[in-house]
Amino acid sequence: MSEATLDRVGLVAIGRNEGERLRACLSSVVGRLSHIVYVDSGSTDGSVQMAQTMGVHVIQLDMSVPFTAARARNVGWRALLELAPNLEFVQFADGDCVVVDGWWLTAHGFLRQNPTHAVVCGRRREKYPERSIYNRLCDIEWDTPVGDAKSCGGDALMRVDALQQTGGYRDDLIAGEEPELCVRLRQAGWLIHRADAEMTLHDATMLRFGQWWSRSKRAGHAFAEGAWLHGAPPERHWVREAARAIGWGGLLPMAVLLALSSGQLFGLVLLLAYPVQMVRMRKMPGGWISAFFLVLGKFPEFFGVMQWALSRIRRIRSVLIEYK
Repeated sequence: MSEATLDRVGLVAIGRNEGERLRACLSSVVGRLSHIVYVDSGSTDGSVQMAQTMGVHVIQLDMSVPFTAARARNVGWRALLELAPNLEFVQFADGDCVVVDGWWLTAHGFLRQNPTHAVVCGRRREKYPERSIYNRLCDIEWDTPVGDAKSCGGDALMRVDALQQTGGYRDDLIAGEEPELCVRLRQAGWLIHRADAEMTLHDATMLRFGQWWSRSKRAGHAFAEGAWLHGAPPERHWVREAARAIGWGGLLPMAVLLALSSGQLFGLVLLLAYPVQMVRMRKMPGGWISAFFLVLGKFPEFFGVMQWALSRIRRIRSVLIEYK
């Protein structure tokens, strides 16, 4: 198989103030694919002009409408089909990711040979895991099992027919839009696959604790909304994750405070649940460091769940949670 077989593949990159990360992203695909769309969500760092000078078709989202990554991706793949109606596959990539050489042929070949699959994704690695513990945690998070899976991440090659059948992403989701789409794809009879192949290098640039906290809070919001949308049996989408956030990040601390405020030393015993949980998780990839942050992460996740719940009660749209 040669690069000439990729004439039915297009790419959608999305970003907001990614700067040189976006340049690296686009440089990894310009000249390899004929149809590339970059969707910008209100950048102020010259990203739009830079992408245009690289010969990429650029779309600037109407910022009078609340923007999300999901909305940007939908605008992107629909614009691709206007430019090239005969496209069969769309590669999605975040603007802070570099696409690895060779991924195209692996992914394209897989979907060609497996018509029951709507999505194929590969190994996303963190570009600079040594720069911070938070980057390292991202790299561990990206290391997922290969084979058929329930969902993909932001970087993936998707079949156009499947996108059209399901309508693409939900524009209003501020997080967790890829797993939510994959739920609907699987309900429609499609399969999702994680290939044993290098796909993208991600540049999180997550150097501060506050960034990690915001990212974890966004995950909690995604868990809550995902469970609300698809939590019924048999899917039970993210019900367990939302329940863990509520239990470990909310209910247990409340029980501890209630016990201590009433003079019951049993509250101190309850606190031991956290180190015990870390001991149980220490054999996971990343060892003690991952165990510590997985347990600690239940607190920002709980706040994310509460943000979603309050927005739901007040019937207002959740505010985008950004960590960069």
